[in-house]
Amino acid sequence: MTPQRQLVVDAVRQLGHATPEQICTRVQQTAPAVNITTIYRTLELLERIGLVRHTHLGHGAPTYSEQDHQHVHLVCHHCGAVVETPTDLMDALATRLQDESGFTLDATHVALSGRCADCAEDGEDGDGDASDDTITLSDHHAEGNAR
Repeated sequence: MTPQRQLVVDAVRQLGHATPEQICTRVQQTAPAVNITTIYRTLELLERIGLVRHTHLGHGAPTYSEQDHQHVHLVCHHCGAVVETPTDLMDALATRLQDESGFTLDATHVALSGRCADCAEDGEDGDGDASDDTITLSDHHAEGNAR
């Protein structure tokens, strides 16, 4: 493990969930010469050897966390809130997928998108916000694919 790679691992641990850019900013506090290309290459290597994992919490760059940091993310596409919940939330789905299609679900770092309770409550009045339509279409599309 090179010193630069160790700095990346340390940054991932300290930040919890972080984009490559956030990791780069943290690493550059100690090693200003490290650039974003080095961060991406290091994250790719660290993921290949099982030290980190990535997930997509919406649009944009993936976020990285330690391999052992396993949970389901609930991502609100209206306000951007991210809530973590235990992976056993997915047990019934994993069982059904295995029984019906032979597919083995890896639910150790999943992101589910929708609306948080606050936004769902605020949206009941049908305020006509364009992002509401996007979420409704997105949710409908996901339901269609799940059948």
